[in-house]
Amino acid sequence: MKKLSLVVLFTVLFTSKSIATPYDHIHLTATNALEAVNWYVKHFGGEAGRFNRGGGDEVYPIDRVFYDDIAVIFFEREPTGGSVGTGVDHFGFSMSNVEEVVADVVADGGTQLGDFVEFSGKQIAFVEDPWGTKIELINDPDLRGMHHLHLSSPDPEGTLAWYSENFGGESDSFAGVLPGLDYGDIWLLVARTAETPAPTLGRSMDHLGWRFPDLTAAAEQLKSNGVVFSMDPRPFRGIRISFVEGPDGVRIEVVEVAD
Repeated sequence: MKKLSLVVLFTVLFTSKSIATPYDHIHLTATNALEAVNWYVKHFGGEAGRFNRGGGDEVYPIDRVFYDDIAVIFFEREPTGGSVGTGVDHFGFSMSNVEEVVADVVADGGTQLGDFVEFSGKQIAFVEDPWGTKIELINDPDLRGMHHLHLSSPDPEGTLAWYSENFGGESDSFAGVLPGLDYGDIWLLVARTAETPAPTLGRSMDHLGWRFPDLTAAAEQLKSNGVVFSMDPRPFRGIRISFVEGPDGVRIEVVEVAD
Protein backbone atom coordinates (compact mmCIF):
# COMPACT_ATOMS: atom_id res chain seq x y z
CA MET A 1 0.00 0.00 0.00
CA LYS A 2 2.86 2.37 0.86
CA LYS A 3 4.54 1.63 -2.48
CA LEU A 4 1.28 2.39 -4.32
CA SER A 5 0.89 5.68 -2.44
CA LEU A 6 4.38 6.75 -3.47
CA VAL A 7 3.59 5.93 -7.10
CA VAL A 8 0.39 7.98 -6.93
CA LEU A 9 2.23 10.91 -5.30
CA PHE A 10 4.95 10.83 -7.97
CA THR A 11 2.31 10.77 -10.70
CA VAL A 12 0.50 13.77 -9.23
CA LEU A 13 3.71 15.77 -8.87
CA PHE A 14 4.89 14.93 -12.37
CA THR A 15 1.53 15.78 -13.90
CA SER A 16 1.20 19.08 -12.06
CA LYS A 17 4.63 20.15 -13.29
CA SER A 18 3.51 19.91 -16.92
CA ILE A 19 0.19 21.71 -16.42
CA ALA A 20 0.41 25.18 -17.92
CA THR A 21 -0.86 28.27 -16.16
CA PRO A 22 -2.97 29.94 -18.88
CA TYR A 23 -1.05 32.59 -20.74
CA ASP A 24 -3.12 35.79 -20.67
CA HIS A 25 -1.70 38.85 -22.43
CA ILE A 26 1.16 40.91 -23.84
CA HIS A 27 1.15 44.55 -22.80
CA LEU A 28 2.69 46.89 -25.36
CA THR A 29 3.21 50.65 -25.34
CA ALA A 30 2.06 52.97 -28.12
CA THR A 31 1.44 56.69 -28.45
CA ASN A 32 -2.16 56.06 -29.56
CA ALA A 33 -3.86 52.88 -28.35
CA LEU A 34 -6.72 52.84 -30.87
CA GLU A 35 -4.34 53.50 -33.74
CA ALA A 36 -2.16 50.60 -32.59
CA VAL A 37 -5.18 48.30 -32.21
CA ASN A 38 -6.31 49.05 -35.75
CA TRP A 39 -2.77 48.56 -37.10
CA TYR A 40 -2.45 45.13 -35.48
CA VAL A 41 -5.90 43.97 -36.62
CA LYS A 42 -5.13 45.12 -40.16
CA HIS A 43 -1.87 43.19 -40.41
CA PHE A 44 -2.18 40.26 -37.99
CA GLY A 45 -5.92 39.70 -37.63
CA GLY A 46 -7.55 39.27 -34.25
CA GLU A 47 -10.54 41.13 -32.84
CA ALA A 48 -10.43 44.68 -31.48
CA GLY A 49 -11.88 44.97 -28.00
CA ARG A 50 -11.91 46.64 -24.62
CA PHE A 51 -11.54 45.64 -20.97
CA ASN A 52 -14.63 43.61 -20.10
CA ARG A 53 -13.65 41.37 -17.20
CA GLY A 54 -14.87 43.21 -14.12
CA GLY A 55 -18.58 42.60 -14.52
CA GLY A 56 -19.48 46.28 -14.02
CA ASP A 57 -21.38 48.70 -16.25
CA GLU A 58 -18.48 50.99 -17.10
CA VAL A 59 -17.46 50.98 -20.75
CA TYR A 60 -13.71 51.30 -21.29
CA PRO A 61 -11.95 52.51 -24.46
CA ILE A 62 -10.89 50.06 -27.15
CA ASP A 63 -7.24 49.33 -26.28
CA ARG A 64 -6.60 45.68 -27.10
CA VAL A 65 -6.70 42.95 -29.74
CA PHE A 66 -7.92 39.47 -28.86
CA TYR A 67 -6.27 36.45 -30.44
CA ASP A 68 -8.56 33.76 -29.03
CA ASP A 69 -7.74 33.66 -25.29
CA ILE A 70 -4.65 35.88 -25.51
CA ALA A 71 -4.83 39.68 -25.68
CA VAL A 72 -2.36 42.26 -26.97
CA ILE A 73 -3.07 45.35 -24.84
CA PHE A 74 -1.72 48.87 -25.33
CA PHE A 75 -0.60 51.45 -22.78
CA GLU A 76 -1.17 54.86 -24.35
CA ARG A 77 2.16 56.60 -23.76
CA GLU A 78 5.52 57.19 -25.43
CA PRO A 79 7.76 54.08 -25.21
CA THR A 80 11.16 54.63 -23.62
CA GLY A 81 12.70 52.30 -26.21
CA GLY A 82 12.05 49.30 -28.43
CA SER A 83 11.81 45.65 -27.42
CA VAL A 84 15.23 44.66 -28.80
CA GLY A 85 17.85 44.67 -26.07
CA THR A 86 15.37 43.85 -23.30
CA GLY A 87 14.54 40.49 -21.74
CA VAL A 88 11.71 40.05 -24.27
CA ASP A 89 13.25 40.50 -27.72
CA HIS A 90 10.09 39.84 -29.73
CA PHE A 91 6.89 37.89 -30.12
CA GLY A 92 5.57 36.10 -33.17
CA PHE A 93 2.57 35.43 -35.38
CA SER A 94 2.14 32.43 -37.67
CA MET A 95 0.62 32.93 -41.11
CA SER A 96 0.80 31.40 -44.56
CA ASN A 97 1.48 34.65 -46.46
CA VAL A 98 4.61 35.94 -44.75
CA GLU A 99 5.99 37.91 -47.71
CA GLU A 100 2.67 39.64 -48.37
CA VAL A 101 2.28 40.66 -44.73
CA VAL A 102 5.83 42.02 -44.57
CA ALA A 103 5.19 44.16 -47.67
CA ASP A 104 1.96 45.52 -46.15
CA VAL A 105 3.65 46.24 -42.80
CA VAL A 106 6.49 48.16 -44.48
CA ALA A 107 3.99 50.17 -46.53
CA ASP A 108 2.11 51.07 -43.35
CA GLY A 109 4.83 52.52 -41.13
CA GLY A 110 6.60 49.33 -40.05
CA THR A 111 10.15 48.25 -40.79
CA GLN A 112 11.56 44.98 -42.14
CA LEU A 113 14.49 43.68 -40.10
CA GLY A 114 16.85 41.54 -42.16
CA ASP A 115 16.03 39.17 -45.01
CA PHE A 116 13.54 36.35 -45.40
CA VAL A 117 15.05 33.09 -44.16
CA GLU A 118 14.14 29.44 -43.82
CA PHE A 119 14.13 27.87 -40.37
CA SER A 120 13.52 24.15 -40.08
CA GLY A 121 11.55 24.21 -43.31
CA LYS A 122 9.49 27.25 -42.29
CA GLN A 123 9.74 30.69 -43.86
CA ILE A 124 10.31 33.47 -41.34
CA ALA A 125 10.84 37.22 -41.39
CA PHE A 126 11.18 39.96 -38.79
CA VAL A 127 9.49 43.33 -38.74
CA GLU A 128 9.19 46.18 -36.26
CA ASP A 129 5.89 47.93 -35.59
CA PRO A 130 5.72 51.75 -35.69
CA TRP A 131 6.21 51.89 -31.87
CA GLY A 132 9.37 49.78 -31.65
CA THR A 133 8.22 46.22 -30.96
CA LYS A 134 10.00 43.50 -32.92
CA ILE A 135 7.68 40.86 -34.39
CA GLU A 136 8.53 37.55 -36.02
CA LEU A 137 6.33 36.26 -38.83
CA ILE A 138 6.55 32.51 -39.33
CA ASN A 139 4.75 30.09 -41.62
CA ASP A 140 3.99 27.33 -39.13
CA PRO A 141 0.87 25.36 -40.16
CA ASP A 142 0.80 23.60 -36.78
CA LEU A 143 -0.06 26.81 -34.89
CA ARG A 144 -1.67 29.80 -36.59
CA GLY A 145 -2.22 33.27 -35.15
CA MET A 146 -0.38 34.20 -31.99
CA HIS A 147 2.62 31.90 -32.00
CA HIS A 148 5.44 32.58 -29.52
CA LEU A 149 7.25 34.78 -27.05
CA HIS A 150 11.01 34.98 -27.60
CA LEU A 151 13.03 36.02 -24.57
CA SER A 152 16.73 36.90 -24.29
CA SER A 153 18.93 35.68 -21.46
CA PRO A 154 22.59 35.02 -20.63
CA ASP A 155 21.28 31.77 -19.07
CA PRO A 156 18.50 30.33 -21.28
CA GLU A 157 18.38 27.03 -19.40
CA GLY A 158 17.95 28.76 -16.04
CA THR A 159 15.35 31.14 -17.43
CA LEU A 160 13.28 28.31 -18.91
CA ALA A 161 13.50 26.44 -15.61
CA TRP A 162 12.23 29.54 -13.75
CA TYR A 163 9.19 29.91 -16.02
CA SER A 164 8.48 26.19 -15.87
CA GLU A 165 8.60 26.18 -12.06
CA ASN A 166 6.32 29.18 -11.69
CA PHE A 167 3.97 29.04 -14.70
CA GLY A 168 4.15 25.42 -15.81
CA GLY A 169 4.11 24.59 -19.50
CA GLU A 170 5.30 21.49 -21.28
CA SER A 171 9.05 21.33 -21.81
CA ASP A 172 9.62 20.62 -25.49
CA SER A 173 11.69 21.69 -28.49
CA PHE A 174 10.04 23.89 -31.08
CA ALA A 175 10.59 22.40 -34.54
CA GLY A 176 12.87 19.89 -32.83
CA VAL A 177 15.54 22.59 -32.53
CA LEU A 178 14.76 25.32 -29.98
CA PRO A 179 14.16 24.32 -26.34
CA GLY A 180 11.05 25.98 -24.96
CA LEU A 181 7.80 25.70 -23.04
CA ASP A 182 4.58 24.86 -24.84
CA TYR A 183 1.50 26.51 -23.30
CA GLY A 184 -0.85 24.98 -25.86
CA ASP A 185 -1.78 28.25 -27.58
CA ILE A 186 1.65 29.91 -27.43
CA TRP A 187 5.33 28.93 -27.14
CA LEU A 188 7.87 30.52 -24.81
CA LEU A 189 11.40 30.39 -26.24
CA VAL A 190 14.66 31.83 -24.90
CA ALA A 191 17.70 32.86 -26.93
CA ARG A 192 21.18 33.27 -25.47
CA THR A 193 22.64 36.78 -25.30
CA ALA A 194 26.06 37.89 -24.13
CA GLU A 195 24.68 41.23 -22.94
CA THR A 196 22.70 41.92 -19.78
CA PRO A 197 19.14 42.59 -20.99
CA ALA A 198 17.54 45.93 -20.17
CA PRO A 199 14.33 45.92 -18.07
CA THR A 200 11.11 45.79 -20.07
CA LEU A 201 9.28 48.36 -17.90
CA GLY A 202 8.36 51.38 -20.02
CA ARG A 203 9.69 49.89 -23.27
CA SER A 204 7.51 49.14 -26.28
CA MET A 205 6.91 45.64 -24.87
CA ASP A 206 6.30 46.52 -21.24
CA HIS A 207 5.31 43.17 -19.73
CA LEU A 208 3.98 39.65 -20.11
CA GLY A 209 0.93 38.26 -18.32
CA TRP A 210 -0.28 34.95 -16.88
CA ARG A 211 -3.68 34.13 -15.33
CA PHE A 212 -4.45 32.18 -12.13
CA PRO A 213 -7.89 31.18 -10.78
CA ASP A 214 -6.86 32.12 -7.22
CA LEU A 215 -4.32 34.92 -7.00
CA THR A 216 -3.95 34.68 -3.23
CA ALA A 217 -2.94 31.03 -3.41
CA ALA A 218 -0.77 31.70 -6.46
CA ALA A 219 1.04 34.54 -4.69
CA GLU A 220 1.79 32.32 -1.71
CA GLN A 221 3.21 29.63 -3.97
CA LEU A 222 5.24 32.07 -6.04
CA LYS A 223 6.68 33.74 -2.96
CA SER A 224 7.62 30.33 -1.54
CA ASN A 225 9.56 29.80 -4.79
CA GLY A 226 11.48 33.01 -4.13
CA VAL A 227 9.62 35.11 -6.70
CA VAL A 228 9.79 38.84 -5.94
CA PHE A 229 6.55 40.84 -6.14
CA SER A 230 6.88 44.47 -7.24
CA MET A 231 3.15 44.85 -6.51
CA ASP A 232 1.17 42.52 -4.25
CA PRO A 233 -2.30 41.35 -5.33
CA ARG A 234 -4.87 44.12 -5.29
CA PRO A 235 -8.32 44.87 -6.79
CA PHE A 236 -8.43 46.54 -10.20
CA ARG A 237 -11.60 47.19 -12.22
CA GLY A 238 -13.39 44.27 -10.58
CA ILE A 239 -10.54 41.77 -11.02
CA ARG A 240 -7.29 41.28 -9.08
CA ILE A 241 -3.81 41.96 -10.39
CA SER A 242 -0.20 41.85 -9.23
CA PHE A 243 3.27 42.24 -10.72
CA VAL A 244 6.36 40.09 -10.25
CA GLU A 245 9.98 40.36 -11.35
CA GLY A 246 11.00 37.73 -13.88
CA PRO A 247 14.56 36.84 -14.87
CA ASP A 248 16.50 39.26 -17.05
CA GLY A 249 14.44 42.32 -16.16
CA VAL A 250 11.15 40.98 -17.51
CA ARG A 251 8.10 42.54 -15.88
CA ILE A 252 5.24 40.05 -15.44
CA GLU A 253 1.62 40.69 -14.53
CA VAL A 254 -0.23 37.92 -12.68
CA VAL A 255 -4.02 38.25 -12.76
CA GLU A 256 -7.14 36.68 -11.33
CA VAL A 257 -10.16 37.21 -13.56
CA ALA A 258 -13.71 37.45 -12.22
CA ASP A 259 -16.00 34.53 -13.04
